[in-house]
Amino acid sequence: MAAKKTIKIKQIGSPIRRDEKQRKILIGLGLNKMHKVVERQDTPELRGAIAKLPHMVAIVD
Repeated sequence: MAAKKTIKIKQIGSPIRRDEKQRKILIGLGLNKMHKVVERQDTPELRGAIAKLPHMVAIVD
């Protein structure tokens, strides 16, 4: 069985003074502190959440 592809996501922006919807997306990604890095499965839903926050998250290698 092939291993599931994963990506690492890093929070680069603060949720202070952001819309509540953007804060909830960050929490859903598992990010809550600046410069925190999490590893998640690469799915279309995850890519969509990342696309909504290009100013707050970055994909790292």
